[in-house]
Amino acid sequence: MRTAVVGAVLLVLGAVAAIVLGLPAEGLGVLADRVWPVLLFVVAITVVAELADAAGIFRVLAGQAARLGRGRALILWLLVAALATAGSVLLSLDTAAVLLTPVVVILARSVGLSPIPFALTTVWLANTASLLLPVSNLTNLLAAGLLPGNGSLAFASRTALPWAVCVAVPLLVLLVVYRRQLTQRYEPAYAPPPEDRTLFRIAAVVLAVLIPLLVSGIPVWIPALAAAVVLTLVFAVRRRDVLRPGLVPWALLLFASGLFLVVEVAHERGLTPIVRAVAGTGEDPLALLRLSATGALGANLLDNLPAYLAIEPAAESGRRLVALLIGVNAGPLITPWASLATLLWHSRLTSLGVSVSWPRYAALGLVVVPLTVVAATLVSALVP
Repeated sequence: MRTAVVGAVLLVLGAVAAIVLGLPAEGLGVLADRVWPVLLFVVAITVVAELADAAGIFRVLAGQAARLGRGRALILWLLVAALATAGSVLLSLDTAAVLLTPVVVILARSVGLSPIPFALTTVWLANTASLLLPVSNLTNLLAAGLLPGNGSLAFASRTALPWAVCVAVPLLVLLVVYRRQLTQRYEPAYAPPPEDRTLFRIAAVVLAVLIPLLVSGIPVWIPALAAAVVLTLVFAVRRRDVLRPGLVPWALLLFASGLFLVVEVAHERGLTPIVRAVAGTGEDPLALLRLSATGALGANLLDNLPAYLAIEPAAESGRRLVALLIGVNAGPLITPWASLATLLWHSRLTSLGVSVSWPRYAALGLVVVPLTVVAATLVSALVP
C-alpha cells in the first residue's frame, strides 16, 4: 500500500512538473512508446506467476527438492538456490521474491531446519540472478533496446559471465556465514500432491510453452500476455475464487510510472550532465567499476529503478550498460528500500513470523555487495 501511495504521489508530481516546465509532447510520446510494453509485460508475468503458484507449481517443486535432498541440508539448500535462480531469471525478481519466500520458509520449517539461510538465499538471488535475461528485471527490459543486437540471446551473450559471478559470490558468502546450519541433516517431510491435478498440469504446460517463447525473439509482452489470458480463463472455470484485482501489481505499476515521469523531467532539466560527471566515461576496468559502483550506491540510496533511469545516459555503450546493470541489479542488498523485491520479501517473512533484522541484513549486504559488484564488473570487462 505504501508503494502505491508513493507511486501515485510521484505520478502526480511528475505530471505537474511536466506541465509547469513545459516538457515537450514529443518527449512524452517517446517515453510512453518505450514504457508501455515493459509495464504490460510486468502485469502479465505477475499474473502468470501468481496463478502458477495458486495451481501448486512452486510447492510441488519445493517438495521435490526436499525429496532429492536426501536428508542433507546442503543439497536441499543448493536445490532451493537453483529454484530461486530460475525463478528470478524466468519470472523476474519481484515475483521470485514474493512467491518463493513463503515456499522455502515453510519447506525449511517442515524438515526442522532454520529458515534464515533459505530466506536470504531467495532474496539475494532474486536480485543478483536477475542480470541474465531482459525478462529477469525491469531495468533489463529498459536496457535491452539500447544494447547492440536484438533478442534475449544477444542480451544473454553479454551478461552470462557476470551473471554467473553474481550467482556464485552470494552463494559462497552464505555458505561461509551459515555453514553450521547448512551442514545438518533432516528427515524428509511428506509433500502432499496438488489439490487440483488438472489445473496443475495445465499451468505446468503453459509455463513449459511460455519459457522458450520468452527467449525466442518475440516481444516478451506477447507470449506473457497470452499465457496470462489462458491461465485466467482456466481459473475462471475451475477456481474462480482465485481471480481478484490484487493479482495485478497496481503498486508496482504506479511506482514505476511515477518514477519514469519524474526522472524524465529531471533529465530535461539538467540531470544528465551531473550524472555523467559522477559516473565518468570510458570502458577500461576502472571506468566500468566507477559506473557499476555509482549504480550500486544510487540503488541503495534511492532504489534500483530510479538509480538506473537516472544513470542510463552515462552508459553510452553496451559494455558500460552491462556495468550499470551489474550495479543496480546486484548492488541493492544493503538498504531495505534499495529494491522493491526486498521490501516485498521482508513483508512475507514478517507475516510468516520469521525475524531478520535490518541491521543484520545491512551488515551482510556490506560484505556481499562489494565482492559481487567488483568481481562481476571485472569479468564483464572481458566480454567483447
